[in-house]
Amino acid sequence: MVAVREETHGHVRRLTLCRPERYNTITPQLRDELAAGIDAAEHDSNIRVILLDAEGKAFCAGYDLDWSTDAQATEEATDQRVWDSVRDQHMIGSFANVWAKLHDCSKPTVAAVQGWCIAGGTNVVFNAHLIVAAESARFGYPPSRVWGVPEAPWNWVARLGLQNARRYMLTGDEFTARQAHAMGAVLEVVPDDELHDHALALAQRIAQVPASQLEMITWSLNAVADEMYDPKASRRLGTLFDGVARHTQEGLDFVERSTDVGFREAVRERDRPFGDYGERRP
Repeated sequence: MVAVREETHGHVRRLTLCRPERYNTITPQLRDELAAGIDAAEHDSNIRVILLDAEGKAFCAGYDLDWSTDAQATEEATDQRVWDSVRDQHMIGSFANVWAKLHDCSKPTVAAVQGWCIAGGTNVVFNAHLIVAAESARFGYPPSRVWGVPEAPWNWVARLGLQNARRYMLTGDEFTARQAHAMGAVLEVVPDDELHDHALALAQRIAQVPASQLEMITWSLNAVADEMYDPKASRRLGTLFDGVARHTQEGLDFVERSTDVGFREAVRERDRPFGDYGERRP
C-alpha cells in the first residue's frame, strides 16, 4: 500500500498523501515516497509545477506516534550506549531534508491543506512555496509542550512573523485557516469542497508560464529566503534541539507514559489543560 500517490495533470505533478485512515501521519515510507516523487518531478522536463495534497479529513496529523514512540522506547531499552545526538540528528535529518525539497525545488510547489496540519505536518507543508487552505484547516505544533521542537524554525518566522512564531511555538496552540491567512502563513482560504479543484487550477495557471521562467523566478525568490533565514542552519539547529527535547526527562517520561497507556491517551493528557488537539476530532 502506497503512502504517496502520483498523478500527472498536463504540466502539473500531483503528489497525494493517501493514508487517510491514519490521518496521513509521517512514517519512513511516506518520507521515502515523497522524496522520490519530488525528485522525479523535478527531473521531468514535462513538469512545471508540483502540487502536494492529501486524502481524508486531515492533511497530516504529524509523525506516526505508534512508530516513533515505539522506536524510541525500543532504542532506550536495547542501546548499550548513552543517547548519541549526532546519530539522532542523522535520523531526524533524513526527514527534515526531504521536507526541505519542497522549498529548495527549482519548480514552484503548491500545497493544499484541509483539517489537521499539525506537528510534523507543519514541518512538511511550511516548506511549500504556496499554501492554499480549506476552511477546516488547523495548524500548530503541540509537541512544543513536550517531546519536540520544529525541525525548521525559520519556516515559522518566515510564515507567521517573529512575534506570532513565538506565540504559537511557545504555547503549542493551534490556529485556524483564517488566522493563518491573516498572519501570511497561507496564500488563501477556500471552502473545503472547493479546495482540491481550486489548488489544481492554481497550479495549472502557474504551469502556463514557460518552464525556464518559472525556474528562474523560483531560484530568485528562494535566494532571498535563504539569505534572510539561512534554512540549512535553522534545520540543523531545529533537528538537534528536537532530539534533545525527546531525551529530556519530560520527553522520556512522555515516551514511558505512551508505552503504558498508549500514545493517544498520552497525547490527550498532554493537551487536556489546553483543551485542543487530542481533545477533539479533526
